[in-house]
Amino acid sequence: MEKLIITAAICGAEVTKEDNPNLPVTPEELADAALEAEKAGAAIIHLHVRDRDGRPTQDRDIFSETMDLMRARGVKAIIQPSTGGAAGMSWEERLQPVLLKPEMATLDCGTTNFGDDVFINDLPLMVKFAEKMKDMQVKPELECFEPGHIYNALYLQEKGLLPGPLHFDLVLGVPGALGASIKNLNFMVELLPEGATWTAAGVGRHQLQIAIHSLLMGGHCRVGFEDNIYYLKGELAQSNAQLVARIVRLAEELQRKVATPDEAREILI
Repeated sequence: MEKLIITAAICGAEVTKEDNPNLPVTPEELADAALEAEKAGAAIIHLHVRDRDGRPTQDRDIFSETMDLMRARGVKAIIQPSTGGAAGMSWEERLQPVLLKPEMATLDCGTTNFGDDVFINDLPLMVKFAEKMKDMQVKPELECFEPGHIYNALYLQEKGLLPGPLHFDLVLGVPGALGASIKNLNFMVELLPEGATWTAAGVGRHQLQIAIHSLLMGGHCRVGFEDNIYYLKGELAQSNAQLVARIVRLAEELQRKVATPDEAREILI
């Protein structure tokens, strides 16, 4: 198996400090959390940012400030901004961090029911995002919440908009989307094209289960406060680094080596 790439999704757009006081939201807190997660074993930092009131934003300047602080702290991990933002944002808002030319960014591959909201990702939007990432030489991570999203990604590839090899993030357990189960994870993986790499993310209480099975199947793992704020049932996680460190320990027990940031670059970019 390839070395295990661990992604730390350190903030997200929905979780608040009322949910978990340990959530990082300011640029300074996010930079500290990224460094801690990297030291614990994360090779990718999946990044959302917040405005000064703690609300989700795709503001280019806040992304730039946060990423600069991360580098100043000594973060060597791949910093992967989200272009998902939050439900209701325009495509122009969401695309702002790609203009900073990060190594990677996310590309959502279809519309999703997201709790009480609908997260719109129609085909014209996906084409715009893929074209801009290709133009900026940004590696897309293809976010798939449903099986049909994989076919959308393959359509974009057929149109020459996604240089290979493709890298997917299979997100399971979002309320309103495909449930988090091993059966569903296996089904999604079977749909992936030959040569693709993939990460799996389980939402809420499913995070650990999905991470373990991804690890065993040869995939990669995403953990962090964006998807899950608990370490154990009823016990809030102390940090993103704590969630990363648990996956590192499990990988060591199962004799699967964990990738460094540079090794992750060799595999993905």
